[in-house]
Amino acid sequence: MKSNDILRRIRYILDLDDKKMIEVFAHAEQKVARTQIIAWLKQDTDEGYLSCPDVVFASFLNGLINQRRGKKEGAQPEPESKLNNNAVLRKLKIAFDLPAEDILALLASADFEFSKAELSALFRRPSHKHYRDCKDQVLRNFLKGLQIKYRGAN
Repeated sequence: MKSNDILRRIRYILDLDDKKMIEVFAHAEQKVARTQIIAWLKQDTDEGYLSCPDVVFASFLNGLINQRRGKKEGAQPEPESKLNNNAVLRKLKIAFDLPAEDILALLASADFEFSKAELSALFRRPSHKHYRDCKDQVLRNFLKGLQIKYRGAN
């Protein structure tokens, strides 16, 4: 999934206005302007749309973790320069403090069947023989489950 799409969905799920979005970035020591946020949240067919770079989106996710779970002592982790769906899912799992059973319940609430073994394969190291890429469909349904949990089944 595109980072802009995920950013839009998280904003909706958590009901974040522009000021709160800037605060989330600030939790990861990333400065962004309101105009940048507006451009990232536009549809890719809209005039003024800007693609959100992976490193900036990683900072947003790190800020979300820091905001929801509290900052760790010491140096903050550097944002990744390249994100894939597995890394996004892992960061969201940490930010929302979700054990595997809760993730499976969120997926089930979005009418998406997924086993615990399939889920654990998504969190393995890429070099592991049972590692699986997180497909867009899995991440999309996970976000839909979060939306149902935080915003209702609308």
